[in-house]
Amino acid sequence: MKTLKHLLKEQYNPDNFFLIAGPCVVESEELLTTVAEKVSGICKRLNIPYVFKASYRKANRTSIHSFTGVGDVEALELLQKTGQRFNLPVTSDIHSAAEAAMAAAYVDILQIPAFLCRQTDILIAAAETGKVVNVKKGQFLSGESMKFAVEKVKGAGNDHVMLTERGTTFGYQDWW
Repeated sequence: MKTLKHLLKEQYNPDNFFLIAGPCVVESEELLTTVAEKVSGICKRLNIPYVFKASYRKANRTSIHSFTGVGDVEALELLQKTGQRFNLPVTSDIHSAAEAAMAAAYVDILQIPAFLCRQTDILIAAAETGKVVNVKKGQFLSGESMKFAVEKVKGAGNDHVMLTERGTTFGYQDWW
């Protein structure tokens, strides 16, 4: 089981933040390469550990007409290739328990979207892959209540869990 420290290699510093960034969704190899090259270059220059992130499929779009991806396996292969090319750990969202094992074959960190952060089945499935699990805090939760998500991941035998703060809101505002 690889830890976050192992994934970030010599860049890991427990006293420093690290950056998780990339395009919202996998659109093309060209986009992934452009973003990874630019951001990793900046991070190397500033000595900031970097995790490349793009969703292989965006399941939470406002409009039914929004782009959601190029196809699961193709997008996951492109993510893996980008990570290997730039020597970066890679993460992507998963949206159901059934996706955990499939995505784990390609990425280093399984990310649980904020709107799914309390779903027991997805947290356990992600934990059981042995990958690092990043749970994004739902804006509808207090920070303290995230201890339950951590307990679910750890209870499934995986101590490699991290949390991403998303802030707080009292409702999503779609203005169109």
